[in-house]
Amino acid sequence: MPKQGAFTFVLHSHLPYCRKAGRWPHGEEWLHEAASETYIPLLNALTDLINDGVTPRLTIGITPILTEQLADPTILHNFEEYLDEKIVAAQADIDRLADVQAVWEAAQRAETEPEPQSTPLLSSEELESLITKNDALLSSTAGDSPAPLHAGLLSATTVASADVAEIDEAVDADAEAELDLEPEPEEPAPLEQPDPHKAYLAQWYRDWYSMIKRSFIERYNRDIVGAFRQLQDAGYIEIITCGATHGYLPLVSRDSTIYAQIAVAVQSYERHYGRKPKAIWLPECAYRPAYYPEDRSETERKPGVEEFLEAQGIECFFVETTTIEGGAPLDKAEGKILGPYGDTLRKYVVPVTREVPPTGNSTLQPYLVGLSDKVAAIGRHHKTGLQVWSAEWGYPGDANYREFHRKDSESGMQYWRITGPKVDLGFKDYYHPDWINDKIHAHADHFTNLVHQVISEYRGQTGRYGLISSNYDTELFGHWWFEGVDWMREVLRRLAANPDIDLTTASEYIANNPPRESLNLPESSWGSNGTHQTWLNPETEWMWPIIHAAEKRMEGLVAAYPQTDGDLAAALAQTARELLLLQSSDWPFLVTTGQAQDYATKRFNEHVERFSQLADAIEANDLGLMRELTASFNDLDNPFPTIDYHVFAAREGLVA
Repeated sequence: MPKQGAFTFVLHSHLPYCRKAGRWPHGEEWLHEAASETYIPLLNALTDLINDGVTPRLTIGITPILTEQLADPTILHNFEEYLDEKIVAAQADIDRLADVQAVWEAAQRAETEPEPQSTPLLSSEELESLITKNDALLSSTAGDSPAPLHAGLLSATTVASADVAEIDEAVDADAEAELDLEPEPEEPAPLEQPDPHKAYLAQWYRDWYSMIKRSFIERYNRDIVGAFRQLQDAGYIEIITCGATHGYLPLVSRDSTIYAQIAVAVQSYERHYGRKPKAIWLPECAYRPAYYPEDRSETERKPGVEEFLEAQGIECFFVETTTIEGGAPLDKAEGKILGPYGDTLRKYVVPVTREVPPTGNSTLQPYLVGLSDKVAAIGRHHKTGLQVWSAEWGYPGDANYREFHRKDSESGMQYWRITGPKVDLGFKDYYHPDWINDKIHAHADHFTNLVHQVISEYRGQTGRYGLISSNYDTELFGHWWFEGVDWMREVLRRLAANPDIDLTTASEYIANNPPRESLNLPESSWGSNGTHQTWLNPETEWMWPIIHAAEKRMEGLVAAYPQTDGDLAAALAQTARELLLLQSSDWPFLVTTGQAQDYATKRFNEHVERFSQLADAIEANDLGLMRELTASFNDLDNPFPTIDYHVFAAREGLVA
């Protein structure tokens, strides 16, 4: 029988550029945590399914800047050191807790064992009688013998008995004299109680991190990017791209930036994955339609993002639910969600809200966008997404799953479970790895049934073969929701065996089911309220004039040096890298959410300063300084080694 519909997970893997830019709490450990808790577990899950005879299919985006970092030898070396540090930290907990156990057991034995019996003291008469008997025994067996060795004992004992009263009085006097001189002994500190379950969890973590290290070295030959590439080459996954450094495209001022972010992304993708990408996850799902600028001195019309995609051969991108369906912002765009997007600290005086009238369109169908007859948009499916994203209703909030926020003060291990939705961190119960298997399977069953229900209802109501695109940040699984990768594995296992549902990838679905309708999509994102406010607000508005000025300056440098080579070409390429890096949406995002405001501000300003120093040296034609700065900055910032600075040539109104 023909299938009723299709399903794909669409995962978005992204972290800020943090190579050689600090360690804990902000910096390279972002990469190390995600690689150990998300990327390698996901590779393991997919590989295990394949080994079990299951054919997993999913769509996974790995942003170019993340790909560049995961392929970087420095990052990979530091990652292996990080795993060793976690193993050592867990072992230190094991040893410390074993010492506590040993001390406690020794104290318990001391309390329960009987006091040793003292030898009773004999009176003078009893002692003399005993000696007389022993002397007689010795005489009868030894003949003439020297005086017994204990002969002096009797006289000494007799003297002691006679003077005992005197001695007792002297001792009492000395004690009284010292009574006011010696401090009272301190109460011994209470013993730390043993914690067998925590000791078990420490061993569990040591073994878990050891398994991750073995997977990294033995299963994937220290090549995470290569492992994903092999899965794509074998037809199990589709890897999609993103903006080169996750630049927030609707807020940049120049078309050269949109072109450069996409063109550099495609170049990086080809270098790492050996083919061109067919689909893209726009940074933050942020879309800008074509529009007429107020100042038309340079161009009559600013192209829509889909036009830049079409020029690069990309045929599919993803948008927030309400961009297609209309209505009020839903969970992901509203902000009541799990993970980093749910941690926004600032509430602005005049919050931006957006509600589009319901359109009657469905996210179960892709749509051609604007005037393009080649580029389609796929909307995030809200109902299935809620099961994971929702901080209130989602599976990750189950009481038995691991608590993300509480960490051991010495090792940093996460030894606790969620326990309950309103339980204070200090009152969390211990995590029980052996309790979660049933939960994972129950939640996988529930999700699979929900997918089947949605597909069946849509087919019954419309007669159409629909697609559920269930979109998430990849790091939500494993890192935020520790058990999430195992859950995903079980969902894929069940859907692969479902007779009514096709597991697919985004581009495969589009190729086999070309869109019938076109939509004019509104400007939008999947940030708070579906608008740009997470990236443009009173906390971040100071950044954007700096970004816009750098865009214009780079266009001027390209125009000034249309053809060059040697040190000047290298300096211009490094300047282009720094411009891409300062354009990253991560910096305003981290400022707005308050997660790493000082760090993000510092990083943004560093890239601005490096860009400015290089531009100054180039404009002054100071080859010595250019050479020095290029070498210094490239040691820190080396992504996109084949970048061509001409990608930033002025092209207002042009997409190629």
